[in-house]
Amino acid sequence: MPAAAGGCEAGEGPAAAAEQAGPGAPKLCGYLQKLSGKGPLRGFRSRWFVFDPRRCYLYYFKGPQDALPLGHLDIAAACFSYHQPEAAAAAATAGDEAAAFEVHSPGGAVAVLKAATRQDMTYWLQELQQKRWEYCNNLDAAKRDSRTSPTPSDFSKGLVAKDTPDLNILNQNASAERARNVLALATSPTELVGEQAACQPAPVHPSAINFSLKQWGTEIKNSMSSLRPGKGNNENRKSVFYTNEEWEMLDPTPKDLEESMALEEKRRHLLEGNRGVSSSAFLFDFGRIPQKARRPLKDMIGSSRNRNSSDSSPTEWSSGNGNKLVSEMQLKFQSQQEELDRLKKDLSSQKELVRLLQQTVRSSQYDNYFASHLCDGVPKDKLELLHQKDGQILGFNNQLEKLNLEKDSLQQEVKNLKCKVGELNEQLGMLMETIQAKDEVIMKLSRQLSDCEDNPPSQSGITNSSMSSSTNKELQELDKLKDNLQGYKTQNKFLNKEILELSALRRNTEARERELMAKYSSLEAKLCQIESKYLILLQEMKTPVCSEERSPTRDVIAQLLEDALKVDSSEQPEQAFFKPHLVSEYDIYGFQTVPEDDEEEKLVAKVRALDLKSISLTENKEISTGVKWENYFASTMNREMVRIPELKNLIRAGIPHDHRSKMWKWCINLHVKKFKDGTDPGYFQTLLQNALEKQNPASKQIELDLLRTLPNNKHYSSPTSEGIQKLRNVLLAFSWRNPDIGYCQGLNRLVAIALLYLEQEDAFWCLVTIVEVFMPRDYYTKTLLGSQVDQRVFKDLMSEKLPRLHAHFEQYKVDYTLITFNWFLVIFVDSVVSDILFKIWDSFLYEGPKVIFRFALALFKYKEEDILKLQDSMSIFKYLRYFTRTILDARKLISIAFGDLNPFPLRQIRNRRTYHLEKVRLELTELEAIREDFLRERETNVEKRDLISDDEEDN
Repeated sequence: MPAAAGGCEAGEGPAAAAEQAGPGAPKLCGYLQKLSGKGPLRGFRSRWFVFDPRRCYLYYFKGPQDALPLGHLDIAAACFSYHQPEAAAAAATAGDEAAAFEVHSPGGAVAVLKAATRQDMTYWLQELQQKRWEYCNNLDAAKRDSRTSPTPSDFSKGLVAKDTPDLNILNQNASAERARNVLALATSPTELVGEQAACQPAPVHPSAINFSLKQWGTEIKNSMSSLRPGKGNNENRKSVFYTNEEWEMLDPTPKDLEESMALEEKRRHLLEGNRGVSSSAFLFDFGRIPQKARRPLKDMIGSSRNRNSSDSSPTEWSSGNGNKLVSEMQLKFQSQQEELDRLKKDLSSQKELVRLLQQTVRSSQYDNYFASHLCDGVPKDKLELLHQKDGQILGFNNQLEKLNLEKDSLQQEVKNLKCKVGELNEQLGMLMETIQAKDEVIMKLSRQLSDCEDNPPSQSGITNSSMSSSTNKELQELDKLKDNLQGYKTQNKFLNKEILELSALRRNTEARERELMAKYSSLEAKLCQIESKYLILLQEMKTPVCSEERSPTRDVIAQLLEDALKVDSSEQPEQAFFKPHLVSEYDIYGFQTVPEDDEEEKLVAKVRALDLKSISLTENKEISTGVKWENYFASTMNREMVRIPELKNLIRAGIPHDHRSKMWKWCINLHVKKFKDGTDPGYFQTLLQNALEKQNPASKQIELDLLRTLPNNKHYSSPTSEGIQKLRNVLLAFSWRNPDIGYCQGLNRLVAIALLYLEQEDAFWCLVTIVEVFMPRDYYTKTLLGSQVDQRVFKDLMSEKLPRLHAHFEQYKVDYTLITFNWFLVIFVDSVVSDILFKIWDSFLYEGPKVIFRFALALFKYKEEDILKLQDSMSIFKYLRYFTRTILDARKLISIAFGDLNPFPLRQIRNRRTYHLEKVRLELTELEAIREDFLRERETNVEKRDLISDDEEDN
């Protein structure tokens, strides 16, 4: 098949390939040219395209490293087409247009995209068709809600990753699938498609040659501007020459120094405060260059200006004169390159002149110094020896200069040889083409000879020549028609497949519309029923008819509460379709959304879950953060991730569910690399084995707290849950590593959260990161010394960042550290809603403990006005116990934490920790002294022997 056809048939289409590709299938991304602009600036520009399967959008960016897209194409509602060139020859002359295709969006908008090759175009079209087919067929089964049915990922770990979403994929039409497979074209992408394309340079379209030449001319002018005696800064008046030699300047005499300083002062006044550059470079004033030497430089810059001004005018590119203009541009480029080489030669000669002058000046200074100061006290033989050594040094310098010149000449000779080799290769190609053309002529003549031999000898030579020429024309026309036929067959297959898919998708859309109308009618009827009940309630409250005991409002309210507290389940499949799936029993992290015991709490939890659902639906309308992360990972595919501001901003906005396992593990390894490098392989298993086999004082308390860790999470709700055993292993291994801490209440919750996204060993190192790297010493010991210090630091920050709220608490004598103490100890576990909790942990594992202070202050600032309205200590304290569960808008909270509270220096927190640590230690010492006095007094006083301390009571 010719190149214009763009593909070959295959019995197995992309649908079968997609079935075999698991979660680790390559992502659809790569470079495409997009037609954009208006008027004379309209043309193709290279863009980086990334397909988002969650929304079926094709986002395009300026480059792989960008985080924000320039726009997107809605593939779910689009159709595709492309134009078949008239012949292979036409495709050869306008080959760039042969790989262009169109994406037609609703409303008549048409996006023209162009791949680098015909093969890439076929691959993009096939993949976009397949993605559209999969997305539209699964619209009803997969509810497209990341909160209830996360997309499984190839690098998700932990307990959450094992929760496979129950997606009831619709049974696709078997006949339509078979037809799609028959009409499919099998093709493979080039290096400009896929994640590896992020490391490739963006392809440049030929129509951008005039812009690239203009930019090249601008760069020439910018690089040469520092060599002209200009009117501006001293950088334009002087040039800095860097040499390969390390010059060692001799110290001049004090008299010479005074004269040179006086001259330099005069020169500074003349140049209006201009200064030279001090380094291993030599300043050279171009004002001293002769006029003859400066003329070629001015001529070159003038010619470059003229060429750039002529190139900047808009040029009309057409298929007829395109090659001619390209050749003219190439000639201009070569001429400018020659001028640049000539300029470099001039510069090297001036550089040589400067170096010789410097040598002369240095030698004269050297001679004058010895002649004026050392001649009287130094013997003649030593002076002669010094002059001899000086002559040897000059000789060596001259020899080194000759060797450098010889090296430059050899390098130039190598360049010339490379150019000759390139010319010879071009000549060889031309000769090969000539031989091929001659072979074709020989074949034609052979055919003509055979035709003449077959014809009767009575026919004339004129008739034979006319018949052979007509036969050749017919053969050429036949070849063109065959190429066109093959291309049209390929195009016909693609268009038939497109029509087939669009027809099937239209039927599915119509069926979905009918189902949605039925659901709408059912919901409208439900709404009417609820509305009538509310009207009854309003009427009864306005004009009560019956006594309170026999009032019908009691029955109405009871019925409304019963309906509201029902959680979606699959017990009634016949009604499941007509019921909106608003709140599921568990969220994606395994936490129970609505409790089962307290009815009042159930109602509040249901309201909170509905508000979270509303916020998530609002966020889904904006640009998907998942696409920004996909683009970031594509840009770092062939290099390790490093800490950069772009990554910090992405993490602060929240890591997507699909990438949280990978990023948490990377953050942990970043902090504990020094610990892990000093351990043997299998370190975690060794600790666990020792903790299980030997007597461990912490094991009893660990067993008591396992089921009390996260009882509202399905992964830790029963003794047989998978998370319980993993939680036990990690806590036992950590207690064996840190016998001073052993086990402290609060560590179990930290490990439980880590295990949701990490495996056992990674969760162990996560706990090591928190306890041994992030938190100060004695944070989780028996005295909780570090935790007490942090509460005092937090009080200082409250008085500084939120002075009104701090004064309000002081006025009513409310000790809010009784609430915040647990925030710091377990990093907000069971204090905020799960979505906000994991976003806090994202930033915490990357930035460290400063994040806890940020979010603790942000929580108070979020509800500052509501707290200030409370005017008694009991209501304030009661509100503080639950107000964090009412904060649902994670974006607003993150904006407060990382925006409104700035500046937030870590050094300030460290200094205040040091200050309060000394105070707390002093207070603990005083308490210990009081305790010892009490014990002594109890031993001596008979009446107080029956008294016991709190520590003795605990024991």
